[in-house]
Amino acid sequence: MLTGLEVTELPADAIEVGRIADAWGIKGWFKVLPYSANPEALFAARQWYLLPTEKGTKPFSGTALMAVKESKVHSDSVVACASGIDDRNGAEALKGSRIFISRATFPKAAADEFYWVDLIGLQVVNREGQSLGVVRELMSTGPQTVLVIEAMQDDKPVERMIPFVSAYVDDVSLTDKTIRVDWQLDY
Repeated sequence: MLTGLEVTELPADAIEVGRIADAWGIKGWFKVLPYSANPEALFAARQWYLLPTEKGTKPFSGTALMAVKESKVHSDSVVACASGIDDRNGAEALKGSRIFISRATFPKAAADEFYWVDLIGLQVVNREGQSLGVVRELMSTGPQTVLVIEAMQDDKPVERMIPFVSAYVDDVSLTDKTIRVDWQLDY
């Protein structure tokens, strides 16, 4: 086990938020590839859970807990440092590690804002009450986010894409696990 990492269990509410890309500098900092364009949840968490890379040398096995000292935006990426990772060799050993954080540590979303992870799996229904399918993933197109919805139609999988904007989205209910939209089956 690397210095600075502690063996632990992955929390039941753990969400994968990024991956360690490489070492950054000589003082133990490392570059992070976040899975979100706005990695506030990554910055808010002081403890990251790591799973080792799937390929190459594994510097640890199982789940490791890392105490993050600092994480910040640098240029077009995110860099971070952690307790016990004090040199470039330690940071390089983390390359490829998958980063998870507990959902409980995510900052509270503002009104009419949602974490993508909370939208995946929700049922999408139009104003007429017709089911359009289930949110499989979300896609950022730059100016807007798009819901990628999967449904079965005539025993064949159908994919629909609906812009996640107020012009088409009437309501999101995380409690009811439903998104109500102004969209038709034949769009």
